[in-house]
Amino acid sequence: MDAAAISDEQKAMWNGPSGRAWIDGQEFLDRMFLPFEELLAQEVKALGARRVLDVGCGTGATTLAAARAGAERALGVDISVPMIEVAQARAAKEHSSAEFIATDAQTQEFGEKFDLFISRFGVMFFGDPVAAFANLRRAALPGAVTRLAVFRSVAENPFMTTAERAAAPLLPDIPARRPEGPGQFAFADSKRVTHILEAAGWSHIDLRPIDVRCSFAEAHLDRYLTRLGPLGQVLQKLDEQRAARILSTVRAAFAPFIERGEVRFNAACWMIRAEAGS
Repeated sequence: MDAAAISDEQKAMWNGPSGRAWIDGQEFLDRMFLPFEELLAQEVKALGARRVLDVGCGTGATTLAAARAGAERALGVDISVPMIEVAQARAAKEHSSAEFIATDAQTQEFGEKFDLFISRFGVMFFGDPVAAFANLRRAALPGAVTRLAVFRSVAENPFMTTAERAAAPLLPDIPARRPEGPGQFAFADSKRVTHILEAAGWSHIDLRPIDVRCSFAEAHLDRYLTRLGPLGQVLQKLDEQRAARILSTVRAAFAPFIERGEVRFNAACWMIRAEAGS
C-alpha cells in the first residue's frame, strides 16, 4: 500500500470501529496507560515546556496532563473526529486550557510553533512517517524537543499478542501484523526510527528503553479482548456462539497476567528523544 492508501485506511479505522472501541474503553485504557501519562507530564515540568503539541492524542488524557503540568499552550491533535470530541468534552468538564483539533499531523499547517512534542503511542500510524516528522519539525521552535513513547518489539511485549496467539488454532485467518506498520510495533526497530527522524530533519536522536508496569481491573478483560487489537476486529464479525468459544480459550491464556483482581503486564517501550535544532 502507498502512503496515501495507508493514511486513508487509518482514518477509516480511527473514525470507525477502532475509535469507537477506544472511546468505549476510555476509562480503563487511561488507567492502563496512566504511568505513561505521568511520565510525559513529568517531562513537561522538568523541561519547563510552555507550548506542547500532543501527537495522536486520542481522547485527550496526555494533553490534559500537559496542561495540568504547567504548559501555557497544550494542543492535542488526532485524525479521529469522535475521539477528539470526547477530548474536548473532557477539557470542558475539567475547565482545562487544553485544546484539541481533529486533523492529520502529517499534513496540518499548524500556524504556530511548539517547544515540546509529546505522544503516548500516537506516532506509529503514519502513512509516511518521514513526511509526518518533517511537518512536525516545521512547527518546532528553535531548540524544541520530543518525548514520544512507542512500543519496542513483539518479542518484548508478549502480553500484547497473547490474544491472537491463543486464538490462532481456532481462527487461522486472524489478520497478521504488518512489519514496520503502521501499527502498534511500527517503531520497534530503533535504527529505522533513527533513520526516519534524521531524514525528517531532527537531530541528537536517542531511543531510551523504558519498561513500565501497567494494569487494569480484571472486570475489563473481556472488553479488552473483544474490542481491541486484531482479535477484537475479528470477533465483532463472528456469530455469538463461535465468538464465545474463542473468547473462552483466549481468556484462559491470560491467567499468568491476572493477580488479585487485576490484569498486570510489563510494557517494553522506547522513549524517543530528539531535538529540532536552531
